[in-house]
Amino acid sequence: MKPRITPVPTHQLDHANLSRMAESGRIKATHIVGQPGGWSVQIDVNHQEHVLIAQRSGNVRLFKKFETLVTYLLDLGIEHFQVDASTFDPSQLSTYQRPDRALALKRAHEAAAYEEWFATQVEASLKDASPVIEDEDAEQQFAAYRTKLKAKIR
Repeated sequence: MKPRITPVPTHQLDHANLSRMAESGRIKATHIVGQPGGWSVQIDVNHQEHVLIAQRSGNVRLFKKFETLVTYLLDLGIEHFQVDASTFDPSQLSTYQRPDRALALKRAHEAAAYEEWFATQVEASLKDASPVIEDEDAEQQFAAYRTKLKAKIR
């Protein structure tokens, strides 16, 4: 049997819309298609192929684990689907990464470290036993100091 060559659908569908279509019974067929790096979902709605996309990135949603995808579809009430593994490449799974998430986590850790440092600085400042000088007193002290320095220069 020749593998089914599935053209990439031009219509896109996110999770919210897929969920609504599954609830309304508008889905005619569901295809799980192996890709380098994971599994994608194609849905036939009114004889038009749609591909499931990730909500944030807008890219084709890839599931690394087949079991995760099956559970996802079952949770939506989609119990029957066809699987096309002809273009699936399991060697690509280990190299599939989300650099955008790695950068976001790095920034989150840096922000948390800064918040901790800042809170420590504020706490130390509040506990400082040094005498508090009012603005007017500080201005008078610096004015006297400047006058003293000018006298030395002359």
